[in-house]
Amino acid sequence: MQNKLVIDIHSFSYKKKGIPKDASGNGGGFVFDCRGILNPGRIEEYKSQTGNDIGVQEFLEQKTEMPQFLKSVQSLISISIKNYLERGFEHLQINFGCTGGQHRSVYSAIKTAEFIRQNFPDAEVRVYHDEQLHLNPATV
Repeated sequence: MQNKLVIDIHSFSYKKKGIPKDASGNGGGFVFDCRGILNPGRIEEYKSQTGNDIGVQEFLEQKTEMPQFLKSVQSLISISIKNYLERGFEHLQINFGCTGGQHRSVYSAIKTAEFIRQNFPDAEVRVYHDEQLHLNPATV
C-alpha cells in the first residue's frame, strides 16, 4: 500500500521568520507572496483580527483581488497535486507569506486547504500558521 500524499500549508511573515523550511527534507514546493493584495491590517477595524475572522475574509473577498489570486494559485497547485498523487509522492509544501503573517497569508492558507480537501480527498492536508499559533490545532 502506498503512503498518502501529505500537503503542509503554511502562513508566514516575510518580516519575522521568513519562508518556512520544508521539514520533510525534500525541499521545493510553492511559495506565494500575498503582499501584492491590499492589506486589511492597514484598516483600523481589522488590525487586531486575522484572516480567520469573517470581517477580514469579507474584506479580502469583496474589496481586493484575492479571489483572482487564489484562483490562479488553485490552478497552479492542482497540476502538482494531481501529478504527485499519480506518482505516489508523499509530501508537498505550500507557503503563503505576507508582511506580518496575520491577514492575507492566513486567509490564503485556510481557503487553499478547503480547496484541496474538497477537490483532492485522497490527500491529507495540514495547516500551520507560523505567526498566529493560536489558530493551529492543539497538539497533545
